[in-house]
Amino acid sequence: MDSKTISVLEYPKILERLADFCDFSASAELARQLAPTDSYELALACQAETSEARKLLSTQDVSIGGAHDIRDVVQLAARGGVLEAKELLDVQNTLIATRNLRRALEKLASDYPHLWNIAIALPIPQGLVEAISRTVSESGEVLDSASPKLGSLRREIRVAHERLMTRLQRYLTDASTASKLQEGIITQRDGRYVIPLRSEFKGQIKSIVHDQSASGATLFVEPLPVVELNNTYRELQLAERDEVRRILAELSAQVGALAGEIVPGVQALAELDLAFAKAKYADEIRASEPILRPIKENRESRIENSGRAVTYHSRGEHATPEIVNRKSSIVIRLFHARHPLLDPNTVVPIDVVLEPGIFALVITGPNTGGKTVSLKTVGLLALMAQSGLHIPAQSGSELSVFQAVYADIGDEQSIEQSLSTFSGHIANIVHLLKKADRRALVILDELGAGTDPQEGAALARAILAHLLESGITTFVATHYPELKTFAHSTPGVVNASLEFDIQTLRPTYHLTIGLPGRSNALAIAQRLGLPEAVIAAARSEINPDELRADKLLGDIHRQRKIAFKESEKAERARSEARYLERELAEKLDKIEEERQSVLEKARAEGELEIEILKVQLETLKDELKKARQPLEALKEIEEQVEIIEEKVQKPIKRKTQNVKPVGMLTIGEKVVLKKLGGEGVITALDEDVAEVQAGALRMRVRLSELKRQEVTSDQLPVISKSTSPATRHLALVSSPGIELDLRGQSAEDALDMLDRYLEKAYLAGLPFVRIIHGKGTGKLRTEVRAALKDHPHVASFEEGHAKEGGDGVTVAKLVAG
Repeated sequence: MDSKTISVLEYPKILERLADFCDFSASAELARQLAPTDSYELALACQAETSEARKLLSTQDVSIGGAHDIRDVVQLAARGGVLEAKELLDVQNTLIATRNLRRALEKLASDYPHLWNIAIALPIPQGLVEAISRTVSESGEVLDSASPKLGSLRREIRVAHERLMTRLQRYLTDASTASKLQEGIITQRDGRYVIPLRSEFKGQIKSIVHDQSASGATLFVEPLPVVELNNTYRELQLAERDEVRRILAELSAQVGALAGEIVPGVQALAELDLAFAKAKYADEIRASEPILRPIKENRESRIENSGRAVTYHSRGEHATPEIVNRKSSIVIRLFHARHPLLDPNTVVPIDVVLEPGIFALVITGPNTGGKTVSLKTVGLLALMAQSGLHIPAQSGSELSVFQAVYADIGDEQSIEQSLSTFSGHIANIVHLLKKADRRALVILDELGAGTDPQEGAALARAILAHLLESGITTFVATHYPELKTFAHSTPGVVNASLEFDIQTLRPTYHLTIGLPGRSNALAIAQRLGLPEAVIAAARSEINPDELRADKLLGDIHRQRKIAFKESEKAERARSEARYLERELAEKLDKIEEERQSVLEKARAEGELEIEILKVQLETLKDELKKARQPLEALKEIEEQVEIIEEKVQKPIKRKTQNVKPVGMLTIGEKVVLKKLGGEGVITALDEDVAEVQAGALRMRVRLSELKRQEVTSDQLPVISKSTSPATRHLALVSSPGIELDLRGQSAEDALDMLDRYLEKAYLAGLPFVRIIHGKGTGKLRTEVRAALKDHPHVASFEEGHAKEGGDGVTVAKLVAG
């Protein structure tokens, strides 16, 4: 990927934020170096890793707790170096973390194949962890039990130290010597124990002087009777030091011998921690896994017309290219896309959908109206998707895997190179025109700006036409009306605009594809109080055709809003009709079940009566035989009983109801997963398989394993007026997801998030939610459960099952709406 593009799109800021979620330095380093891939297969694998990590962290209590980047110390040991005790302790803790994580993932390998593929490289060195634990304490000290010799030496040291202290203590307590001391203390100088003698008594205590105070008033002396005791103590200390070093060298050699296993294992651990960091970052920005599409090779992607891709025909003042035989395999379908660096609670989401055959999108709108943010959103989400990061967009969003992304955004003035703003932009465009091909995404902000408007507009048209000729997917932001006309009259190009509210004089940041932006200069000036005469004079200077076109554009915008409102009404009516269909079908099913029950009961009674009648007939036969009477009179009765019995035993057919079927499942509909018992929202449909978003997870499930979730009429959602048409089918089931992760939050912030989440979950009609608070000290769990106990939307709650996270998770059942 182009390094300048990555910089101007602020992608490094995303990587820094990602690094904040890493638990140790090796993974943070990987996060900062994370680069988008142009391989479709690799991008899919990276996305799968992130999805598996999100699922794992939401259901299991796993981490790399206690791990360190020990690669340097292990390589030092491999070169024959001796490690310190604390460094060996870091090795031990890291190996314990890798062992625990590997064992956990090994048990779940079938559910998390991509994570397990990384975890296979995690080392489980036999005996090394135990050897270190037998040698080094948790505080990083070599234990007495590390070797018999060390234990013996330390016992001797304690005895020697006690004898030395006892002998010196006499000087402090003996009246004949205590008065000659500056203080009644024992201290050290150069590793020798000494006492502070007042300088005027020098020579009165036979001793060796080791030091004196700055003032010269105190001499630090070692009395001659304790010299041998000091020597013995020091000799034992040196012997202890040598034994400790021998032990550490022996352990270091064991570590060095396993360097070929440990170093790659730490790298694998860093990759797993990076996957966990991606999952945590995705949860923070409320992201979802994008659907990635390969760019198919297509010889007809370039437009051919007698050897040329674009043929110009005169249309009034400007030449307009005629495009023929156009095909494109590029897919960009972003629903509710948000800039990842902006607050998800306040940013206005946009829908960016390129229909088949569209290669370029020309965005117009007011200054500070969101054009640049919209361009950066598309570019950043493409880079994130190809880096294995989930994107802040509605589930079901799709992106092609681009070979490269090029962007020219911002002011590129350079004093050193004597480049103006215009020259800086042109230099960037020259670079990308040399590099870009049909597999690239090109993003151009204010194309042609910074020079004479007429020449800038002409240049912008020519550059866009060249990109279009090359079949390169391009997003352009501009103020030039000529580019609006170009987009309107050129196949393969579509206009888009960011709306502006004339009443509030503020941009709405809503992106509308298919319509160019209006020129609001006169309306704004009039709104701000510019004299009518000045407004009229300005209007007279404008081409009447342009005024009529602007008025027509305004009418189109108004009609579009009216159509949106009608669409809302129709959507609501359709939802109510579907509900009534379901309700009627349920009532008829209930009636049929009651009918079946009555008939079954009647048949049971009939069978009982027949059995009684048969018994009576047999009794009567026996009596007639005893009386030697003919049995012919009973044959007719027996035949009638058999006929009745056949009728009674005839299967009861279930009547099919003559009611319009509820219909197939649709995108955006809430469903229940029969096997898992959880709930989700359909984000994509095939013939017999649906893609379902369940909380932070997305999975593909057979239609036979799904059941439509029952809703009541008062639970039917209300569609917001601001809902854009491309996501209107998803607005009916806006859900915060069935899980809320509060780990890492303070109690105050967690309770605030919990309250907002429960309100959204209740309004969305979720029957239950999972609150992930982790285990830790238990304080956050206590606060969460105390809040749930008194919450009006919570009917009851319980601890999560073992597979859900145990006491690190609380499952709350919500009050029925």
